[in-house]
Amino acid sequence: MADDMSTYRTVTPYLVVGDADAEITFLKTAFDARERSCERDGNRVRHAEVEIGDSIVMVGESAGEWKPLPSALYLWVPDVDATYARAVDAGATSQSAPEDKPYGHRSAGVVDRNQITWWIASPI
Repeated sequence: MADDMSTYRTVTPYLVVGDADAEITFLKTAFDARERSCERDGNRVRHAEVEIGDSIVMVGESAGEWKPLPSALYLWVPDVDATYARAVDAGATSQSAPEDKPYGHRSAGVVDRNQITWWIASPI
């Protein structure tokens, strides 16, 4: 884990998934994530951290008592349509195509291979 505690936000998502390497690859490809750290236990990712924009997402691989946990995350991006297309190209399934919402967001949704829903949005 990175030492600089000032980079953590009040809420930091922690994804516990069946295939952490695949999740990290998806995050890098779809959302331009940058890997901060990755601790392994043999071939299994025990704990990793990636940065997406100004936020940190922690990722760990399920094992023993730590079962996979489906999640939903809301991700602010500059270009919903481009990010949505990259996520689908990276292997995600479309939950909903990009559209302008009455509450002032342009948003779209995708589900990645670990069943994590990513709501991709920006203000209109």
